[in-house]
Amino acid sequence: MKTTPFTEKHIALGAKMHEFAGYNMPIEYSGIIDEHMTVCEGVGVFDVSHMGEFWVEGEKALAFLQRITSNDVSSLSVGKAQYTCFPNEQGGIVDDLIVYRYEVEKYLLVVNASNIEKDWNWCVHHNAEGVRLKNASDRIAQLAVQGPKAIEVLQSLTDINLKEIPYYAFRTGILAGDAKVILSNTGYTGAGGFEIYMYNADADKIWDAVFQAGSAYGIKPIGLGARDTLRLEMGYCLYGNDLNDSTSPLEAGLGWITKFSEGKDFISRPLLEKQKQEGVRRKLVGFEMIDRGIPRHGYTLMNANGETIGVVTSGTMSPTRKIGIGMGYVQTAYAPLGTEIFVDMRGRKLKAVVVKPPFRK
Repeated sequence: MKTTPFTEKHIALGAKMHEFAGYNMPIEYSGIIDEHMTVCEGVGVFDVSHMGEFWVEGEKALAFLQRITSNDVSSLSVGKAQYTCFPNEQGGIVDDLIVYRYEVEKYLLVVNASNIEKDWNWCVHHNAEGVRLKNASDRIAQLAVQGPKAIEVLQSLTDINLKEIPYYAFRTGILAGDAKVILSNTGYTGAGGFEIYMYNADADKIWDAVFQAGSAYGIKPIGLGARDTLRLEMGYCLYGNDLNDSTSPLEAGLGWITKFSEGKDFISRPLLEKQKQEGVRRKLVGFEMIDRGIPRHGYTLMNANGETIGVVTSGTMSPTRKIGIGMGYVQTAYAPLGTEIFVDMRGRKLKAVVVKPPFRK
């Protein structure tokens, strides 16, 4: 298994470690519920160094990104970020990612850990514009410092005014004395906070400085288990569960990142444009359990007659709501809010209702 610059720290802190996307990653420390609530109420730190980072440079960088991503990259000014996806030729999703406009002709793509090789090959194969591509995934470490107290912890370590960084924006500068970093307000928890991109050589120093600065706020390391429950409570998609090569962004409720602007001729645009006009046959919905039970990935969704209408893609017991919550694809007729559906939990048909995420109010 691969490691991150923080792996030895996780082990020393007694983390429960497990393989994820080929990396030896911390799943939990003090327990998923405790870690989840720490992020909601205070501040926690995630090691997300397993994520992939690609640089895209050159005078045709914008044209390249406009063609291979679904969102309108031309709307980005320097210092802004954008959630988007790589559509494939069948209208599915190669991966979802974040695009950062680092300089006028230089962009940073941050992709999912499980898709680094796949995404890199996709970008290289579709580089008709001849842009300069660099896979920096093994040279960049990343920490996500999340929670309502995150800004107070980090502000003591940098001269960058963090309050002036709006959501989906970033700044470059110095942290913890002399470490060059990117500070990005693009969290995956819904609890506020920042991501810190750093060189591997600065990882130890930054980890120690963040935890020292956060000691007065009850800062804790957080594993991937709580990261999953936090993102699910917000209704954020996870690639491999809620998104994959055969789910279209319109089915997944990602029409807002699928822009049919004039001059934006992205891969599979005609197919997705037709899908938008004619409608989709299934939709990704959020649902809450009415009966007591915990929905899990792969469980069948049914109507009142016991007929299969879809499948659960993500599910858990909500740490803040204390009820079962989930997301899944259902036939469009069952997608309206308030529709009663049923989850087949090992032969038990348990009632749920379609709701609009986030589940955490």
